[in-house]
Amino acid sequence: MDSKEGSLSINSENLFPIIKKWLYSDHDIFYRELISNGADAVTKLKKLAGMGELELPDDYQGRVIIIVDEKEKTIKVIDNGIGMTFDEVDKYINQIAFSGATEFVRKYKDKASDDQIIGHFGLGFYSAFMVADRVTIDTLSWMPDATPVHWDCSGGTDYQMGEGSRTEKGTEITLYCNNESKEFTLEYRARQIIEKYCSFMPVEIYLFTPDSWKKEQERQARVAVKEQTAAETPNDAAKAEGEDKAEEKAEGGENSGEEKNEEKAEGSEKAGEDKKEEKKNEKKEEDQPPVSLSDVHPLWEKKPSECTAEEYKDFYHKVFLDYKEPLFWIHLNMDYPFNLKGILYFPKLGNEYESAEGVIKLYSNRVFIADNVKEVIPEFLLILKGVIDCPDLPLNVSRSALQNDGFVRKISDYITKKVADKLNDLCRGERESYEKYWEDIHPFIKYGCLKDEKFYDRVKDSLLFRSVDSKYLTLKDLNELPVDPKPAKTEAETEKKEGSGDTAKSEDKDTITVAYVTDEVQQSQYVRMYKDAGMTAVVMPSQIDNPFISFLESKNEKLKFQRIDADVTGKLRAGEEVSKEMADSLTEIFRKALGKDDLTVSVQNLKDENVASMLTQNEQSRRVEEMMKMYGINDQNNRTPATLVLNARNPLVQYIQEHKDGEHTEMFCRQLYDLAAISHAPLSSEEMSEFVHRSNEIMMLLAK
Repeated sequence: MDSKEGSLSINSENLFPIIKKWLYSDHDIFYRELISNGADAVTKLKKLAGMGELELPDDYQGRVIIIVDEKEKTIKVIDNGIGMTFDEVDKYINQIAFSGATEFVRKYKDKASDDQIIGHFGLGFYSAFMVADRVTIDTLSWMPDATPVHWDCSGGTDYQMGEGSRTEKGTEITLYCNNESKEFTLEYRARQIIEKYCSFMPVEIYLFTPDSWKKEQERQARVAVKEQTAAETPNDAAKAEGEDKAEEKAEGGENSGEEKNEEKAEGSEKAGEDKKEEKKNEKKEEDQPPVSLSDVHPLWEKKPSECTAEEYKDFYHKVFLDYKEPLFWIHLNMDYPFNLKGILYFPKLGNEYESAEGVIKLYSNRVFIADNVKEVIPEFLLILKGVIDCPDLPLNVSRSALQNDGFVRKISDYITKKVADKLNDLCRGERESYEKYWEDIHPFIKYGCLKDEKFYDRVKDSLLFRSVDSKYLTLKDLNELPVDPKPAKTEAETEKKEGSGDTAKSEDKDTITVAYVTDEVQQSQYVRMYKDAGMTAVVMPSQIDNPFISFLESKNEKLKFQRIDADVTGKLRAGEEVSKEMADSLTEIFRKALGKDDLTVSVQNLKDENVASMLTQNEQSRRVEEMMKMYGINDQNNRTPATLVLNARNPLVQYIQEHKDGEHTEMFCRQLYDLAAISHAPLSSEEMSEFVHRSNEIMMLLAK
């Protein structure tokens, strides 16, 4: 068999239909691509002028004009930029994927940077064929004595190209839309798309219909005549203006006199004045220039020191249409090792965590790319709102997604670091405000610590923990809490420990147990006991807190978290031990009354005599159960039973022991158990119904 070497060939007849149909995921993106090309043309012209290659008029204003004609189903995209010669049209349009931006940068690389050049692949123009059956180009190059060029293609690989009739330097592209795409010729739809993709283009963008474009041309003609007249005869123009004002004043005086002297004509004169005022307003409105759809000086392009708080807030309201004030913001401004600018806002959420959804708009050279691109924005920061502009992003050919590489990871790390730095600055420098923000942001900061240990290392000193007395503690504060005294071991516990061959570890003496509350109302009895004993507990109400405290324990060996109802700590006890006889007696009474032979009962002397009963549950077992619930596993058979704690100093508990065979002892036992359960976790509907019924019975006994 003969061997052969050569180059792969691509048949444009097969390639073009693919480009038309599949180049971009969203067909409306053709607006972005064509306007970007127009913006590039203006930028190139300015750069050439800056290099001394040409001279621009003093009043030159780069712009892109879009004219949509619903009736004719056409869209015109017009710029007054660099334009193209016959050879350039042949090179950049007739040869697919030959990027004019790349060629321009290569040619002038020693004289100008490409920071503001948008195009890269040379495919954007062909997006027009996704919505149009026919596309024409009329262009006139900036070069001296250039000849206008007309290009015409009806959606296939055949085109006609020759001398055109355009007289103004720049390019006009006309799309003759197909029936399926006629929505893009509607003014409101075009405005919607342009504002989405092109709100911050570096050139002014104007949208017109044929009627409004005609009025704009008439306005420009009037302005030109006035300017020319003023330039040619400045004194006469000023004199004419003064005469007009004098005439208006005289007319006003005459009308005033007539009103005084002829009361019957008052209504008629007033109507005449209103008509004149209306005409003046109409004239003013006609002379008002159109408003650009693009903000050519977006806030993120400024230095942070040049921006005020009001500007940041106004930008937030304008871009995200959020009536709430943002909590705070982070201004990104990096030039090396990559170019990245932007503003990130922490929105005010309150308790709307589950429904909260941030929006981070990603731009490349001010051209909108996408919302919430996960490769760039860390997952835990997607709750933020903001804009990021990075010209160095490695985009795929359609500019609608990112190539996942190490560079993107560096951007993500940079954003994470800037967020961490901002949190640390607030914690150190604006502690009072930071504490107010904490309730809104803490779930996401904790989630970030779980997802990214580097982020935890950066913000660990700025993590806050709100105590039940509304004070905010840091990790350092928690590590300085007094060590909780350990209760004396019972004989059974000592025997079990010795029998297992295990010995107490010396490090247990240094372990700091931090009590925490998940529901301040549900666990209010425990909270009150802690406060009365001069102890504190931190509030951990979110679902993220369960894995977060386990994470903190792994990072802080001497720190142990324990829910406030997991055990009766030493400071809550009166000191003296309960006799074995009393403990055994009460255990037997309650097991019998409740019908639970396996019920674990702990009888203790608590400092607060008013507390009759409590329920406690092993901390680690409860954590496992809650973690299983998060994953949809609810195994009732493997649940760790709670321990019923009875206060031997409480009169009601003493009464039950003394009247173990009493008529109402069983009812009192059940009531004490349910009272303890209510402070531990919500009762089921059946248990609550029984509890209410029993409470009524007890009140009836008291009423007798």
